[in-house]
Amino acid sequence: MEFGFGLLLIIGIVILGSLKQINQYERGVKFTLGKFTKLMEPGWRIVLPIFQSYKKVDIRTKVDDVPEQEAITKDNVSVKINAVIYYKVFDASLAVLEVEDFYYATAQLAQTTMRNTVGSVTLDELLSERETISVKIREIIDKETDPWGIKVENVELKDISLTDEMKRVIARAAEAEREKQAVITKSEGEAAAATNLAKAAQTLMSSPGALHLRTLETINDVSSDQSNTIFFALPIEVLNAINGFSEKSSKNNITPVEMLNVSHHKNTNQK
Repeated sequence: MEFGFGLLLIIGIVILGSLKQINQYERGVKFTLGKFTKLMEPGWRIVLPIFQSYKKVDIRTKVDDVPEQEAITKDNVSVKINAVIYYKVFDASLAVLEVEDFYYATAQLAQTTMRNTVGSVTLDELLSERETISVKIREIIDKETDPWGIKVENVELKDISLTDEMKRVIARAAEAEREKQAVITKSEGEAAAATNLAKAAQTLMSSPGALHLRTLETINDVSSDQSNTIFFALPIEVLNAINGFSEKSSKNNITPVEMLNVSHHKNTNQK
């Protein structure tokens, strides 16, 4: 009686000791006599003591902070860069059987890939095409870790650090570029203004009296302020008339004033 009770107690202890719980976010890799047997799904599973063993693998997405790496770009600029990698196990058996420590292996692969990728691009490409470079790093790591049963979901470059001297060089280059654009914009504006002024001058010259009207309009605008001193420019027609009087007076040996008086007397007598 006592023997039977003891035997039942031993069997109960063995059965209880054989029950293993696999959580929903885990998978179990079972070994029997050292050989891979099967993949254990979530729930209570039996693992016989001595003869069998198992290893749990977390299949949730993992976030690994890749330490800051010093690299040299394609144009020989030294930079420091760090990143974040998101990955998960899609095959727990491969993660256990194909690599000793897939966490460490993935982190080391990410560091090496990041340095190599940075070395294949220039500094300008690294700063302006960060998203493209991140995708390239992710694709390389994902391809390399696929035999380990690991899926790389995303890689994000966190920070790109430059030396103080390089920061000053970039600042000077940016300032020079802005000055260049300002000069180009100013010259384009001056060219457009000159073209419009030329067109306006041509229009005024082609219309009789237009220049005189424009002069009067300008005088009207300036005369609104009493502190201004106005120098009145005679229209070209008046200047031509005076020039004609000068030529006639030189031929007749009389002064322009006398010529104007003669013209005035003629007009009076005609009336």
